[in-house]
Order: sequence, then structure tokens, then C-alpha cells
Amino acid sequence: MIKMIAYRLASGVITLFLAAFFVFFAVQALPGDVAEQLLGQNATPEAVATLREQLGLDAPVWLRFVQWLGGAVTGDFGTSLVSGESVSSELWSAFGNTLLIALPAIVVGIGLSVALGVLAGARRGTTTDSSISVVALVLMSIPEFVVATVLVLLLAIMVPIFPAVVLQGSEATVTELLPSIVLPALTLVIAMAAYIIRAMRSSTIDTLASEFATTAELKGVRRRQVLLRHVLPSAVLPVLPVISINVAWLLGGVVVVESVFNYPGLGKLMIDSVSTRDLPVLQAIAVLSALVYVVVNLLADVLALLLDPRQRSLESSTRRRRKQEVTP
Repeated sequence: MIKMIAYRLASGVITLFLAAFFVFFAVQALPGDVAEQLLGQNATPEAVATLREQLGLDAPVWLRFVQWLGGAVTGDFGTSLVSGESVSSELWSAFGNTLLIALPAIVVGIGLSVALGVLAGARRGTTTDSSISVVALVLMSIPEFVVATVLVLLLAIMVPIFPAVVLQGSEATVTELLPSIVLPALTLVIAMAAYIIRAMRSSTIDTLASEFATTAELKGVRRRQVLLRHVLPSAVLPVLPVISINVAWLLGGVVVVESVFNYPGLGKLMIDSVSTRDLPVLQAIAVLSALVYVVVNLLADVLALLLDPRQRSLESSTRRRRKQEVTP
């Protein structure tokens, strides 16, 4: 078990390094000169050369990559070209704001989706199953910005319960943001729930048809106990990749939703950085998004190993077979 976790952790570190490598050099390959853009078209060559030296752009690209990577490992992503402040402070502030809407959406969305998926699968062919499936299909076909717009129209304009947008911007405190997190979080729940419901329904149907579930029912075990004790732990395993992808999508900054509500999260920061060509901030956001995906997928793999001992034995036998094939 420990070896498997260590193997996946090593794979995650390699993935992060490759992500940082490609992000840095992709940004460096962008057309145009950062110093010229910051100073404007009327800047003199001497001023451009001075600014390039101050920003460290006159150094070889490989040396800049090593310096940037060393700082990124310690959490120092440099200085913003626009605000002049630390990139790390802006990054973690925006990420903290994203967590305010992502964590409630994850807890409510996953719990509700799994429950509805099991209910639809357990009552396959009934009105309940048809209703849940139709609603899930409709939600899957509606983009997030449409859902967000409808919620604003219903709950902020027609019935003014919640604020439509965040007026304070990135300077808003947690207390000021709390009334504004409901509509974005609700939008995220609706956006992610449909995919998990469909996956959970299919997995529940397959698990109910398995021998151990059928045997439990033949022994007289109540339907609810069969679903909770036997079906749910096995049915959730194939759905873990779908859940992990949605969780990483939420934590990585939901650009469209945060833009609609003017919410000062990671996605909104990325949009602002693209418009102002703030390259250090863009690089930091890309690396943080890669880190979120690696961590979430690692947790999903570990959870799958804990829930299903067969995967541990399967991986162990696969690794032994590979060693035997390599050994002459």
C-alpha cells in the first residue's frame, strides 16, 4: 500500500515538473516583448533595455527557468508585472476566495449527486428514474453561464434574495463575500451534479446485477441495507474519476462562473492576467491548477485502493509480472 502511494506520488511530482516546464517555455514563446508592452510604444530602446534588466529578461532562458522553478518550489512566484505585488499573495488570496464557493459546492454537489444516482439506479424504469435522468440530461446540455444568468434573474432580480455580483472586487473581505457565494456555489452544484448522477446511476445498475448483491437480496437482506452496505461502496469506485475531475475543475478556478458574478477567485484573476499580460501570475495559476489536479487524482487513487483491496493485489501482481519480464 505504501509503495503504491509512493509510486503515485512520484508520478505526480514528475507531472508537476513537466507542467511547470511546458508552462514556462510556452509563456516565453509568446510573441511580443513584455518590457515594450509595459512601457508602451513610445518607449526608448534604453528604457526597454533597463526594464528588461530589472525584470531579469536579459538572462538566458534556461537560467530564468531554473530560478523561477526554485522560487516556485518554495512558494515564491515572483512579482506581478501589473500591481508590483507578490504573485504568491495575489494567488493564495484568489484561491482562498475560490475555496469559499468550491467547498460547499463539492460537499453538497457530490452528496446530492451520489444519492440521486443510487436512487435512479435502484428504481430503474420507474417514474423516479425517468425524472432524475431527464433532469440530469437537461442540465448537462445547459452551459454554466446560462445557469448563472437564470439564477441571477430569479434570485437576485425577480426575488432579490442574494446579491447578483460582487461589487467590492478583489478587496472584498470574507464577511463581505459570504452573501455572494450562494449563487455561484449553486451554479457549480447544478453544473457538476448531472455528470455524477449519470455515472452513479449506470454504476449502481451494474452493481445491483452482480452476484454478491443478488445473493444478499436472496438471503432476505433489506433493500436499503443492500444498497448502503453492499452496492454503494462498490458502485462509487468507477465514479471516482468523474468526481475527481469535477473537484479539480472547481478548485482550479471556474472561469465562466466567476466572471459572470464578478467573483474575485482564481478564474477571475486568470482572466484579468490574460487581459493585462501579467505573465508571472499566469504561470503561477497554471502551476497551481496542475497541482490541484495531481493532488485530487492522487486522493482519488488512494481512496479507490482503500475501498477495493482487489486493486492492491492487481497492481502488485502487475508490478511483479513486469519485473519478471525485464529480468533475463
